[in-house]
Amino acid sequence: MKLEVEIAGRIHTVEYAPGESTVMFDGVPVAIEVKTLRAGVLSLIVSESACAGRAWRVVLDDDANDPAIHIGGERIPYRVDDPRSLKSRRARAVGADGPKPIKASMPGRVVRVLAQQGEDVGAHQGIVVIEAMKMQNEMKSPKAGRVTELRVSAGDTVSAGDVLAVIE
Repeated sequence: MKLEVEIAGRIHTVEYAPGESTVMFDGVPVAIEVKTLRAGVLSLIVSESACAGRAWRVVLDDDANDPAIHIGGERIPYRVDDPRSLKSRRARAVGADGPKPIKASMPGRVVRVLAQQGEDVGAHQGIVVIEAMKMQNEMKSPKAGRVTELRVSAGDTVSAGDVLAVIE
């Protein structure tokens, strides 16, 4: 299985087969041993590479908005793009060049506007929050850039596919 993992802002390619003790990390084979100590806590032992013989206690912080791992006293944010998931395929298709619209995924009401026109935003930063069927959905920026158009305000009703904002 091949995944793209963003760790602390850098994208890495990880290839592995379930049950195997060697993974390919950015094309370099690394022998590892992973054991679950308890739910959300792993023991990671690296046998080869520059980290040979090192062992770490890894604690998973599965916050849906900001997932991270805690390792060696440091909090490291991460994001995994699984090529099998529809969400990952759509994200890769967006690209970084040119203006990118943020569209409503379903009909609803704008609850909050998190960024203003002319504001610089980061990739995956929340721009608009829509409430649909008593659930709030945060619409995020597909890339780092500037909000060049903001077409909604709090209280507006939107339809699926409506352009909420444009990021350049």
